[in-house]
Amino acid sequence: MLRVGLATLEQGPVDTAARLAADDPLFEGLGIALHEPVVVSGQIAAAGPDSFFWRGMLETSVGTTCRRCLTPVVRPVAAKVDVLFSEDPESDDQSVYLIPPDTETLDLSPAVREELILAAPDYILCREDCRGLCPRCGKDLNEGPCDCGPEIPDPRWSGLAALKQRLEKER
Repeated sequence: MLRVGLATLEQGPVDTAARLAADDPLFEGLGIALHEPVVVSGQIAAAGPDSFFWRGMLETSVGTTCRRCLTPVVRPVAAKVDVLFSEDPESDDQSVYLIPPDTETLDLSPAVREELILAAPDYILCREDCRGLCPRCGKDLNEGPCDCGPEIPDPRWSGLAALKQRLEKER
C-alpha cells in the first residue's frame, strides 16, 4: 500500500507495505534493470502541522554488466528511506516532497522511485580484483593472459620518458 489517506494519518501512524513488480510502470525509464520485485515496507506518521514523516526500507536486486570485463552481474540493493512530506509551499528544502493543496491521499510512489535511483549502484564490478579486458585484443584477462606481445610505448610520450630518466639520475 503506497497510498495513504490523510484522514487515516490523523488517527495515528500507518504501516506501509508493497511488493512492486520489476516491470511496474513506476520504474519505466530508470535505466536500471530490476531482477526481482521491489519490496517496500515502513511506517508513516504525522510530524507536525501539515507534515508527515515516512521511515521505511526498500529491497530488490539489479542487473548490469561488470564495468571492467562486461560480465553480467546481479547485485542486491537495500536502502533505508526517510522522507518528509509537507503541505507548506514555502519550504525551500528540496528533499521535502510537497503535498498539493486539497490532497486527500498521500502517494509514496515518487519517493520510492527516487530512493531506488539513489540506492542503485552506478558502477558494479564482478569482483574486486577484476582484471578487465585487454585493450588491444579484447580478451577477458580474468580467464588468463592474452597472446598480445609486450606493449610498445607511444612515441608521443618519449619526451616525458626522457625527462623522467633525467630526474631519476639527478636524485
